[in-house]
Order: sequence, then C-alpha cells, then structure tokens
Amino acid sequence: MINPQWLMTFKTLIETGHFTQTAELLHMTQPGVSQHIKKLEQACGYPLITRYNKQFEMTEQGRLVYQYAEQQTYQYQTLMNDLQTDSPYEGTCKLACSGSFALSLYPQLLHLQQQHSKLYFHLEAAPNHKILDNIESNTIDMGIVTQQPVNDLFKTTLIGQEALCLVLPLHYKDHNLTDETLTTCGLIDHPDAQYYLSKYFLHCGHKHLAAVKIEQLPITSYINQLNQILVAVAEGIGFTVLPQSAIDHFTNKHKLYVVSPPKLVTEQLFIIQKQHRQLPIRYQTVTSLLTSLCQ
Repeated sequence: MINPQWLMTFKTLIETGHFTQTAELLHMTQPGVSQHIKKLEQACGYPLITRYNKQFEMTEQGRLVYQYAEQQTYQYQTLMNDLQTDSPYEGTCKLACSGSFALSLYPQLLHLQQQHSKLYFHLEAAPNHKILDNIESNTIDMGIVTQQPVNDLFKTTLIGQEALCLVLPLHYKDHNLTDETLTTCGLIDHPDAQYYLSKYFLHCGHKHLAAVKIEQLPITSYINQLNQILVAVAEGIGFTVLPQSAIDHFTNKHKLYVVSPPKLVTEQLFIIQKQHRQLPIRYQTVTSLLTSLCQ
C-alpha cells in the first residue's frame, strides 16, 4: 500500500513544477518534499522524475503514478460528497417481497422513479424465508413479509393486510363448495399453496373445509411462476388459493370464480429490516409508499 502522503506530495510537485512551491503549499520543508519523493520512488521501485538544471521531467513510471494519484484524489472527493449526501430521492433501494405483492408494488416504484430520475429500485420476488436470509446477508436492505419473525435480529413494522382468496374455474360458481367439489376440481399447486390452503381452510368459516386433508387433495398441475398459476385455473384445470393482489392483476379475471367466505382471511404485511442497521433516508420514501399502498 503506497503511503497517501507521499502520493499527495508527488501530485502537488507535478502540478506546481517546483519543489519550493510544493513545500509552501503542503506546509513542509523542501528537504521534506525531496524525502517524500525518494520514499515513493523506493516504494514503486522506479525513478519517477528525472532532474536537470534545478528542473525535472516525469518518467513513464512517474506518469502512471501521477494518474493513480489523480484517481485516488477523485475517489476521495467522491466519497466525501457521497457521505454528505443522503437524499430522499437519490440512490438505489434494494427490496424484496412476495411475487403477488410485487405485482402491485413494482408499478408504483416505477411511477416514483419517473418522478425522481436519480432514484433506482432493485426488487426481488421471493418467499418469506428467502427475504429474511437476504436481509441477514445484506443482499437486500428492506423486505415485505407476511409473517413476523421471532428472531430479534430483525425490526418489523406492521403496514397492513391482504386478503387470501380461494379461486376456482368460473363454471364452479353455481356448485356447492364442499370437500368433494375441491377434490373433483383438483389443486393447482405452487410453492405457497400448502401454507395458503391451511390458513384459508382454518379461518374462512366453512366448517367442512377446516376438516379437509390438504395432503390428500389431487394435484392437477404445479407451477412456480405466479403469473401462470391463474392461467391454469381460468382454463378449468383446477383451483388454488392466492393473495388478492395476484387476482387483481390477472388479465382474464372474468374466467375465475373467487369464493366469498363467511369470514375474510387475511395475511398481515410487515416491513422488515435489520434491527441495528440505519438505512439511508431514501428508504423513508419507500416506507411512505408501502404504507399508502397497503391502506
């Protein structure tokens, strides 16, 4: 590692062209300037200037070292400016949420970016456990999850809730909703299906659904792409349970039958981040957006 003081002395010498002026600018003695240049040359292993008649010229190696010193100065100045700048509308925000919530969130983020051109977004669609892992590893800075973690590593803020919906092909609209109906229809399975089904059947108010053995339901199709799950339902292949946002953004909603349960089943939505990590002020802009979106 080259001593930054030696680099500064060398850079100043090249720019002034005089040892005396360099010493005055850096509040050094002229022998002190010469000593810095000598130590820098020893550290680099090459002569950096060629002296003649009380003047000097840079060697090729000196030119490279000078360019390096300029880069170091520029990087330092950039760092100092960045440290002083913490704008609510500048910088990159790294976020993660479920695929269904991303359908609602991403257009709003794009609208915000259109308003503030120096604000950028990195949005990951991921399940709850993956979001927690990414926050812990600093891959992302903020997430939206549906289950409050028990680990005190995380700070959580409740911002709202979202309904879970049981969705069947439209031609089931006039059928009685029974376990036989669901067995006949078959399940469109997806990564969150078992969790959603369990929660919905337990809390929806249909007593006969609470007794359904989910593991015994026939699976007619499996897909891990959110935007394709409802395609299978619309084509009459089977039923599933998804958050309301996934249905709201599905093009062929007219081909779906969304059951109206006796009791609304909801998922709480939490903003999550590291407990002791202070995020840049731009994340307050994102938090305001998330809060308004979930109201």
